Amino acid sequence: MERVSVEIPGRAYDVVIGSGLLTRASELLPRLPGAERAFVVADAPVAERFLPPLAEGLAPLQVVHLRAPEGEEAKSLAVMTALQRQLATQEAHRDDAIVALGGGAVGDLAGFVAATYMRGVSFVQVPTTLTAQVDAAIGGKTAVNLPEGKNLVGAFHQPVGVIADVATLTTLPDREFRSGLAEVAKYALSLDVELLESLESDPSPVIDREEASLEAVVARCVRTKAEIVAQDERDGGRRLVLNYGHTLGHALERLEAFGGRSHGEAVAVGMVFAARLAEMLGRASAGLSARHARLLASLGLETDGMLPNTDEILAAFRMDKKYRGSVRFVLLEAVGRPFVEEGVEEEVLRACLERMRPGARATGD
Repeated sequence: MERVSVEIPGRAYDVVIGSGLLTRASELLPRLPGAERAFVVADAPVAERFLPPLAEGLAPLQVVHLRAPEGEEAKSLAVMTALQRQLATQEAHRDDAIVALGGGAVGDLAGFVAATYMRGVSFVQVPTTLTAQVDAAIGGKTAVNLPEGKNLVGAFHQPVGVIADVATLTTLPDREFRSGLAEVAKYALSLDVELLESLESDPSPVIDREEASLEAVVARCVRTKAEIVAQDERDGGRRLVLNYGHTLGHALERLEAFGGRSHGEAVAVGMVFAARLAEMLGRASAGLSARHARLLASLGLETDGMLPNTDEILAAFRMDKKYRGSVRFVLLEAVGRPFVEEGVEEEVLRACLERMRPGARATGD
């Protein structure tokens, strides 16, 4: 078991990573003075599998299950309002805790509910997907979607603790696990060259979900994110690099109505696009995008496939939360050396997107 501290001034908390942690939740979390109930937000399949051991671990708190839809459907204002009304109907008070049990979508939803109910109540993250354990559950970003874009309504609300039980990852469907590997690849390519070289050398222990390897990889990614979040809680500077691959990734998710590529699959395409853009701008040497593609392919992620209409993608870029008069992209000078590029001309973006289309690759790398 590893414990990583997220040292945000005045709101520091621990992320505990290990196997078999759900039944030990109370001993691993800080005290919650005055709390009588834990309102656990989870979709039905996750609750059926993991709520009983978590409820055992949260004793003596009384556990109340608040049901949420599966996946991105959970992240809507309508679902958020429904959960807040359930809390009010059950007379949840300010000392009670809201617990997110599940993937990143449930974490975003439950966190936003916790941030807004009674102007803020205690919040615990219990992520059960790889994406959530290495990324979404850490850092206090909470939000729901609008039809116009992803995560456009939200708040920063840090959890009081995070329990990442890697044993839950062994139950994930293959596609969902691979989707999480895209976030691992993001850290490796943009911030942790040692992790990158380890994955390039032999990704099989992680792909085979060996618990010791999973614990080591999750802890490594959490340490990286914790360090950055502690420096820049609210995305004003350094934290922007954690969005590598996400500008195109989020655009693809929205344009495909959250029913096409998964988050990780979209981010994988987004990272290759970012690498190609850096090459096209002369900010990175040739071969960066090819190295991205090799790593992602070794992790079972595809970077080919049809893209939506280019004009629609460019319009979606303008709805990105990082937009400041022009689209801001996180790019790499080389692996492990990220920077933020502003003011990329639309013609360049258009050309790069067109080179990503099937059949155009022969004129690319």
